[in-house]
Amino acid sequence: MWHMRIGAVEVMRVEESLGPGFDPAFLFPLYDPAVLDEHPLLAAPALFDRAAGKLMSSIHCWLLRVGDAVVLIDTCSGNGKPRSHPAFRRFSMLDTPWLERLAACGVRPEQVTLVVNTHLHVDHVGWNTRYEGGRLVPTFPRARYLIGRDELAHWRDPEGGPRLHPAGIEVIADSVDPVEQAGLVELIADGDSILPGISVHAAPGHTAGQLIVRVASQGALGIFTADVFHQPMQMLRPEWNSCFCEVPDLAVATRRRVLREAAESGAVVFPTHTGAPHAGRVAVAGDAFRFIPVTGVSA
Repeated sequence: MWHMRIGAVEVMRVEESLGPGFDPAFLFPLYDPAVLDEHPLLAAPALFDRAAGKLMSSIHCWLLRVGDAVVLIDTCSGNGKPRSHPAFRRFSMLDTPWLERLAACGVRPEQVTLVVNTHLHVDHVGWNTRYEGGRLVPTFPRARYLIGRDELAHWRDPEGGPRLHPAGIEVIADSVDPVEQAGLVELIADGDSILPGISVHAAPGHTAGQLIVRVASQGALGIFTADVFHQPMQMLRPEWNSCFCEVPDLAVATRRRVLREAAESGAVVFPTHTGAPHAGRVAVAGDAFRFIPVTGVSA
């Protein structure tokens, strides 16, 4: 159980999986392996598995406790859901103890008050729902599920998400539609405050309507960056998009903007897929950036 604080806000990482993920040449079409020699931190075992030749990939949810509110930022991949696209086979029909890990953080599903889906990709919405008695039901029955208005519209438009990312159609069907049908979805947009000191902001490019979450408390700032970047090497090479980024030029511009803001503000950034120690600060390095890991407390 990994945790730290942003002022009065407690942050915990709820792991679904951690291990070798994608080959960097697949994930980043512009990948140059020289980056591993130029920046030894990127080749550390926590970030790169040399034997497998793959990036270490963490799939996790960020759990925030603030007052009586229990907030989940993204919900990983979920159990028992078929994923037919070849690139997503590792997310198919999972059987992980993610709910038990959430319980180890002191949270039962019915205690969650807010779920924020930064965007609607396979590894960010999966635990929105679970199978119960052979049917899909909301995992967090008392929560409001906050989804970006632009992001949901993007996926409801046949010429939007379904055309650009057809592998996501089954994800929407089993992990988004049931919570909307249950009346639990609340649409949010750029600049909306979801709790005192916690707001969402547009970060388009990876998807058309991706949001990031800012937490400001007692003079401290945290930025939950969704998939603005997947790996620290994108800080050193901000022009490297993932192969899943829908609007490449916009994704690069957003990445540079968010990283510069983090560097100038001293914020801790909390990405969704970076290996240990999973969070860090950002420093400007010429026309790029540098990742400064921040170690949380494990218990």
